Formats: sequence, structure tokens, C-alpha cells
Amino acid sequence: MYKLIWEDDFNVDGKVNEKNWNVTYSGSGNGNNEKQFYTDRLVNIFCKDSLLHIVARKEKFDFKSYTSAKITTFGKKSIKYGKIEIKAKLPKGKGMWPAFWMLGENIREVGWPLCGEIDIMENVGRRPDEIHFSLHSKKYNHNLNTHQTFVESIKGVHDEFHKYTIVWDESSIKYYVNDKHYITFEKGQEGRDETKEGWPYYPPYFLIINLAVGGNFGGEIDDNIFPQTLLVDYVKVYEKNEN
Repeated sequence: MYKLIWEDDFNVDGKVNEKNWNVTYSGSGNGNNEKQFYTDRLVNIFCKDSLLHIVARKEKFDFKSYTSAKITTFGKKSIKYGKIEIKAKLPKGKGMWPAFWMLGENIREVGWPLCGEIDIMENVGRRPDEIHFSLHSKKYNHNLNTHQTFVESIKGVHDEFHKYTIVWDESSIKYYVNDKHYITFEKGQEGRDETKEGWPYYPPYFLIINLAVGGNFGGEIDDNIFPQTLLVDYVKVYEKNEN
């Protein structure tokens, strides 16, 4: 059994709860050649009707041609073993790249990918209805095309809210959508390196929610789709109840 230890249901109007989230302000491209500038403006990120809205727009901003938003719990909420879930409705159209994911908190010391990356949910608009579950480590990552990944077609992700969940412990990460199990990644699976270069998925991690535009994975952008919105109903973190 699991007990709820942290949540955000976005039951406020206006800005996100700054006790829970950092709002990114950056046009760096995040190493993926992404085309958006992440802003903290209310036109890109706001709470309304108990939902988080992250809105991607086609507009000139600084040196970019698109804007969107990204939030993280870095320095505000550390994620340890347990169950982590998000309920969300995804944007649609070519160029959209919504994601709910985690990075190791040691990223500033050791960098990516040694810090580890756990992708709880990714989708790209050029492949609608496909949900990607992935892990990235120093030895197994997308730059090397060796990352552990699983893709499942799930209808209605752009039209309805779906719940995306992982159950994480010291030797495995299990993935679920709407409580249906899809894949388990295990330490040492298929002979993979069991050191931290191959399995760096040890706490603490931090959460990230973002909507990227284009880039290496997001691909070609259809300028006729904007604006597009990622809607999030809630984020919940549970820990295992040992009793």
C-alpha cells in the first residue's frame, strides 16, 4: 500500500504555487534544438478551474519564434522511491512535445546523463496517441540510441485526461496508464551495466513538467496549430507504507 505524501491539484487562480514549483525562464534549447522560449508569463502558464495550463504559442520572443513553459520542483520537493503520477490531457499537432519526467538532483555536480533521467510520459505530435516511457543513463541514452524505452499507442490522450504513473524502487521502475501496467524496466535487465553509469536511478530526483516545441524529438512544426495547451489536473507523490 502507498500513502499520499505530496500533491498539487492546482486549485488556485493565476500563478502556480511557488512553494512547489520553479518556473523556468530560458531559451537554451535544452540540448535538443528545441524552438521555444520558456517564459514565466501568464499567457504561457497559469492555473484556472483547478487545472494547470501550459500554453505553447507562435510568437517572436527574444531570439525564438515560439513560447511555452516548464516547471520543476528542484530545491523545493525531492522525490524518493514510491509512486509518482500525473493526470493530464495532451496538446495535439506536429511539433508538440509534452513531457512529465524526473532528473537526479546531482545534475549540477555530475551533469546529464550521469545524473539519470526518468521519463514518466512523453508524446510527440507527429506520432499522435503514442506514449513513450524511457530511461536515460550515461551508458544507455538517446544520444547513443541505447536508452531503455517502450512505446504504446493509447487512444484519446489528446481529447481526454489520462493518468500516467510510475512505481519506483531500488531495482525497478514500473509504468502504468490509467492503472494498467505496460512495462517494467529492471536493474541489470538484459545484461545491462548495474553500476551508476547504467542504473543511476537512486533518490533524490526532482519533477519536471514542460511543453516543448519542435527539436530533435519534437520534429517538424505545423504553424497552423497554435496555440496549444497541456492541461494538468494534478500531480501526486506517494511513498510505500511499510506497516
